[in-house]
Amino acid sequence: MSVTRRTALPLFALPALLRPAPARAQAAWPDRPVKIIVPFPPGQAADTLTRLYAEQLSQRWPQRVIVENRGGGAGAPALEAGARAAPDGYTLTAGTSGTLGVNPSVLPRIPYDAERDFAFIGNVAILPLLIVAHPSFPGRDAQAVVAAAKARPGGVDLATAGPASSQHMSAELFAHMTGTKFNMVHYRGSGPAMADLLAGVVPLMFDSVTSALPQIQAGKVIPIAVTTPTRAPQLPAVPTIAETVAPGYGAYGWTGLVGPAGLPAELVAKINGDLNAVLREPAMQQRFLDLGGTAAPGTPEAFAEFVRREIAQWREVARIANVRLEG
Repeated sequence: MSVTRRTALPLFALPALLRPAPARAQAAWPDRPVKIIVPFPPGQAADTLTRLYAEQLSQRWPQRVIVENRGGGAGAPALEAGARAAPDGYTLTAGTSGTLGVNPSVLPRIPYDAERDFAFIGNVAILPLLIVAHPSFPGRDAQAVVAAAKARPGGVDLATAGPASSQHMSAELFAHMTGTKFNMVHYRGSGPAMADLLAGVVPLMFDSVTSALPQIQAGKVIPIAVTTPTRAPQLPAVPTIAETVAPGYGAYGWTGLVGPAGLPAELVAKINGDLNAVLREPAMQQRFLDLGGTAAPGTPEAFAEFVRREIAQWREVARIANVRLEG
């Protein structure tokens, strides 16, 4: 039986017909809105910064970028949702120092693997932390904080934004590296902790520069030392912990962007390139500085290695300080 001209195809045309549909669809990405899951309520630093670059990506891409807030559970439910999403580039997640760096060491039943369940796209911002004091505190530098703690082991109150928060873990690292012991007073967020610091209920606090900067500028609290290895650009006169009482000390708050594991390398590269272009815009860099952070564009590989180092550091701090969360 002969083959009619209507159905006959040359053999060289078969590979084009058999090419997987996702490859053709991927070329048009994004052809529908892209969602970024933020593991915190609106208004927190990670949410604010994510909304800033999401707005700019919406202008670069043919589709909108939508921010979806999923707070609660130390961010674990939000990260689980991001990890289980289809690896097609339409659901991304704002991974942070807490959800990716700290949670693996403090949550006994964490529903995701921070190193294996995500494709690392890029870091977004470094958020310096710092020690701040009520004006009634007798010292004005890190040496005075250490001296006070050594004079009264466990008797000096130090406020944090909550157990296993980046502020708490940074305080535990500080205590370990300086051989001191504090009475850690945990609050449900920076706001309530700062309120008690302003009232003189607690004399010291580990906080983010983002949260503390307005009170510092108003002269209501005293900046003691920042946690990053180099001084914060917003507070250039405030020394680092590393240069004063604990050489080698370094702790960060940070937020970055990840997708589900299996996200195609071409999409990772495209999103990273567009994200970095936004983060390198002078106006965006200044906006991040105004909010207490520093834009941190870089490669996916560098971000993945950074997260691995963070996990290793906070695993050791959690072990030394016996920090665990129920959940």
